Amino acid sequence: MRNKQTKRGIFMSVTVTINAKPHEVADEHLEMSLLRYLREVLGLTGAKCGCDRGQCGSCNVLIDGECRRSCLFKMKKLDGKDILTVEGLADGDKLHPIQESFIVEGVMQCGFCTPGFIMTAVEILESGKLYSDDELRKLLSGHLCRCTGYENIFRAVKKTMYRRLGKEFDA
Repeated sequence: MRNKQTKRGIFMSVTVTINAKPHEVADEHLEMSLLRYLREVLGLTGAKCGCDRGQCGSCNVLIDGECRRSCLFKMKKLDGKDILTVEGLADGDKLHPIQESFIVEGVMQCGFCTPGFIMTAVEILESGKLYSDDELRKLLSGHLCRCTGYENIFRAVKKTMYRRLGKEFDA
């Protein structure tokens, strides 16, 4: 956080990059959580508020490439951070491969937890590692989903991981 001198005194200046666009955070938003800022200020409603305690995973975003719970971070602590939300994954009309895989595998039911799972999956895929089934299940275990039973989610992430690494997928 940088301090800026103005005619009225010193105030904090926070700038974040969200989905490749810089945003200077207004003083009145510095105490907001990243989740509230995304939803209420920027109108990005992909990240959901399922618990507001960092337990459900519905609000996951990538902060400097690491999957984090957006409800746990105050805007004043995010100066200089690069934030990616589910809205920033697609390239124009072309969906990210994990988004396509979620559709093909019929993952979405109510859809509430889906953006958080997708952001976790992006971090998994970006690691470039081939995880075992047990490792992959553990990486996905920090989410609450009341609809799917997790199997379609697991299959979508595993298939996409194999494809990205040029490996043969054996269901």
